[in-house]
Amino acid sequence: MTETLAQMFQESVEKFPELPALMVKTEGAYTSITYRGMAQKVRGLGRGFIALGIQKKDHVALLSESRPEWAISDMALVHIGAVNVALFPNIPASQVEYSLSDSGSGTLIVSDRTQLKKAMGIRDRLKYLRIIAMEPPPDGTADVLTFDEVLKLGEASPGTDAEFDERWKAVKPEDRASIIYTSGTTGDPKGVILSHSNFVFNVKAGKHVLCFRPGEILLSFVPLNHVMGRFVDHYLPLSSGSTVAYVESLLKLRQNLQEIQPHYMLLVPRVLDMFREGILAGMTKKSRRTQVIFHWALSAGKECCRLIESRQAIPLVTSFRWFLADRLVFRKIKNRLGLQRLKFFFSGGAPLSRSTAEFFGAIRLRVMEGYGLSETAPLVTVNPSSLLKFGTVGLPLDGIEVKIADDSEILVRGPNVMQGYHNRPEDTAEVIDSQGWFHTGDIGEFDGEGYLRITDRKKNLIVLSNGKKVAPQPLENRLTESPFIAHATVIGDQRNTITALLFPSFKHLRDLAKEKKLDVDSDNNETLVSHPDIERLMKHEIDRLLPDLADFEKIRRFSIVGEELSVENGTLTPTLKVRRRMVLERYKDAVEAMYR
Repeated sequence: MTETLAQMFQESVEKFPELPALMVKTEGAYTSITYRGMAQKVRGLGRGFIALGIQKKDHVALLSESRPEWAISDMALVHIGAVNVALFPNIPASQVEYSLSDSGSGTLIVSDRTQLKKAMGIRDRLKYLRIIAMEPPPDGTADVLTFDEVLKLGEASPGTDAEFDERWKAVKPEDRASIIYTSGTTGDPKGVILSHSNFVFNVKAGKHVLCFRPGEILLSFVPLNHVMGRFVDHYLPLSSGSTVAYVESLLKLRQNLQEIQPHYMLLVPRVLDMFREGILAGMTKKSRRTQVIFHWALSAGKECCRLIESRQAIPLVTSFRWFLADRLVFRKIKNRLGLQRLKFFFSGGAPLSRSTAEFFGAIRLRVMEGYGLSETAPLVTVNPSSLLKFGTVGLPLDGIEVKIADDSEILVRGPNVMQGYHNRPEDTAEVIDSQGWFHTGDIGEFDGEGYLRITDRKKNLIVLSNGKKVAPQPLENRLTESPFIAHATVIGDQRNTITALLFPSFKHLRDLAKEKKLDVDSDNNETLVSHPDIERLMKHEIDRLLPDLADFEKIRRFSIVGEELSVENGTLTPTLKVRRRMVLERYKDAVEAMYR
């Protein structure tokens, strides 16, 4: 019986030795590594780690974008009983230092020169730190081991071969596999301790819903240190005999899609929104006749999706319209994007807007939305592929209990729940109660069919000065359905009215300014957002997208910010969620001006 990640991988190697496990773009073309070849690399690197003196339970940090070396490093670490402390590649050096110090990691594995520069910048303060580089460091870099040197150390130590086998066979289900740092939307990141059994249970439960097949390809885009990326883009396909192909970068995503033509892909909602916006924007440049045909096809698809969602039979004529729409319109779009083989997108990490989910459903690109957290390894619920419900995150996985507390907080209990927060017993006791229920901090509700709907974060709930309560997330989600609004932060806690900070999609605003021939320097964000026509546009978008609010929920004032949110300025987490506290602090003058 499979109980550890090492056992899970070894079983796949035995079943699928010659199938491709990993694919990466090198010298202009994708090349593959078979399961047997990956196993040899995992063994070689694991032997090198042993020769370096890395012991069972040692914490080893991994600072890298998604690539084969990440997957091989992780598997080598879990085989020798070490703990992978996974760090986001887009965090600054200060956060790298915080995570290394907090986790007590004595070894740091980095990918390229960008990550190596961060490591070198903090080594003076962490003198015990051993650095291993996936790529050869620049000439003159002192005391940095390369992967090749680690491999040679293992080869020069014959005893490490037998010890490698002894180690992975001795790993226990309850042993730590990883520490994953939360994205820090409400405070300092906390190290979530996840065991082998946490991950293995989630993989087994997830396989019943996310049915990956041997030899089929997943295109990996979400960072593997992200818990959802680790599950969907790493452990799940590698336990199924599937192939993981790595995206080169966001800018190369469309090209890589066409080259790989994947069967599966995990994307965060913002990227799915960008896909939708791109398709719709492309249609505006087509002929009037093409636009009419497209909107007819989209209407046919949406009608069928509504019938499916309401569990009604689709009339034969309506079904034929959808079939015709797919043949005449949607297949051409999918072929152009490289999505002709796609069985489903999986979406997680943040709420997916209903309009985006409906759009992809209408054009016959299934989006399976799920819900989970780092603390639940990660998956808790998922929309079954044949019974999707837009605006929900689906049904609980088998073996996982989910209930709604009296204050509407979502509680989770099951074998997937973390062991706790590293070095934070008080924080652990605060979120896992005496009955084993994990308090997620999310507010939600079940519908009549048992589908879970996420309303907001508990800490985000706005309490107006008159005592009325407003959940900001649904309002923010609806606002970002506008092509002109990239992010929105709704404000009003302990105030008398609701206001909003709007962060535009500057590309769309610039295109509009050129189209309308506005007398404005479109390259200057500040002058662009202060133009009266842009202000009127934003007011129109608020009224259009939020027409049905209670009087106390209505946005009375708004401020358009002439700056983009980013990881670099601290307003977005590495997973591109808005850091509400940082946004309110950074733009406090704009907030106060709205209430003056």
